[in-house]
Amino acid sequence: MRKAVKLRTLTTEEETEIGKLAASRKAAHRLVQRAKVIVAMQDDPNLHATQAGQQAGFSGRQSGVDWVKRFNAEGIAGLEDKPKAGRPLTHPQTVRSALIALARTKPESLGYPFKLWTLERIQTAFQEREGVHLSDSTIWEWVEGEGFRWKRQESWFHNAEKADPEFVEKRGASSEPTKPASQARA
Repeated sequence: MRKAVKLRTLTTEEETEIGKLAASRKAAHRLVQRAKVIVAMQDDPNLHATQAGQQAGFSGRQSGVDWVKRFNAEGIAGLEDKPKAGRPLTHPQTVRSALIALARTKPESLGYPFKLWTLERIQTAFQEREGVHLSDSTIWEWVEGEGFRWKRQESWFHNAEKADPEFVEKRGASSEPTKPASQARA
């Protein structure tokens, strides 16, 4: 039987910082999620690391255990992403931060004539504002990584006349009042 992973005793500075991080709305979603594992284990010492990970939103069995082990060994710095092998980043972190800040802002408050961002709208707005073109996949990855979810907008209804120039003729008259069934039979 495996030995349960226990959370080490936190310093008062760590308690304060981890509490702020777990409640943060501006820190990276991944970092907040990891801090929530530590807070859950701190609040309930009998809680297993796997259960704390599931409460924080991790689906894997090992995730909670891994983050508690890293926190025990390295402190709050252990919750950060470690550098990964591979190609260097194409865009600096400031570009990513600017995109996330734009995605969190309501388009109407910036003077745009729409209420929701679409992938195309945010791509265009970001290029106008920052002068940087980001690919669809980059925007999608960054926004999803921050915990945002896209909403599907049905465009077939709103742009029917633009898509089919004969839409009105095909649709037929729609402004005629309908007659009650009793008058229609007479």
